Amino acid sequence: MPVSAEASYQLVRGAGLALALLVVLAFERWRPHEPLRPDWKANLGLWSIDALAMSALCGACGWTLAAWAEADGIGLLAWAGVTGWIAVGLGVLGLDAVSYAWHRANHRVPLLWRFHQVHHADESFHVTTALRFHPGELILALPIRLAVILLLGVPPAGVLVFELVFGVANLVEHGNVELPRRIDRVLRRVLITPALHRSHHVSDWRELNTNFGTVLSLWDRLAGTFRDSEPGRRVATGLPDWSKPAPPTLPESLLLPFTRRRESV
Repeated sequence: MPVSAEASYQLVRGAGLALALLVVLAFERWRPHEPLRPDWKANLGLWSIDALAMSALCGACGWTLAAWAEADGIGLLAWAGVTGWIAVGLGVLGLDAVSYAWHRANHRVPLLWRFHQVHHADESFHVTTALRFHPGELILALPIRLAVILLLGVPPAGVLVFELVFGVANLVEHGNVELPRRIDRVLRRVLITPALHRSHHVSDWRELNTNFGTVLSLWDRLAGTFRDSEPGRRVATGLPDWSKPAPPTLPESLLLPFTRRRESV
């Protein structure tokens, strides 16, 4: 039986992200930033629940919506006559810009922060932190992602490229990796590096509300939320006002949005 286009999309996306995860894990062993004990149980538990929830709710719905919009000539890119790889590139840029704005909103809007704080509750900044999200946050983000795909008219290839680039960047920047200072300084001119994103996870509200980008550092620089951070800098990560001796367990993480009302500032 031939494989459907939607199944091929999910296969390519899943294989690409799995490979990226393995590469970052290898780099963490080769060039670790500091010794850590990752919260494997909570992080991988949340990821498993997220994967099941999003597969049941959406599957390849972003790709499917993009294919439908492309066939009917819907979206700003189609109306402007932009096609091919230019449309893919502009679509990726547009989705990354909206991801920056959505991430910033997750820190500013009390309802959104209730769910997003689960991600920041990890006190060990590790590649599996990139998998630690409350399913409620992903469900709330889904309509925004779909609306942007439809409004811009991002082509299906653009959705796949963005999912791969965004997913790989998310894994890399959460890595417990110490990049050589010279390489980090070059990369951060364009991209979010582990050192930059590590400062976003510092348990201090002033730093927690900076460096919201996932792929490009451009959006933080333009919006004035960019904060420099040296690769070798050691920081304490986690929620600023978390008073318990250990980070929340998997059950506590799932209940956290409904039991803890402290708001970001």
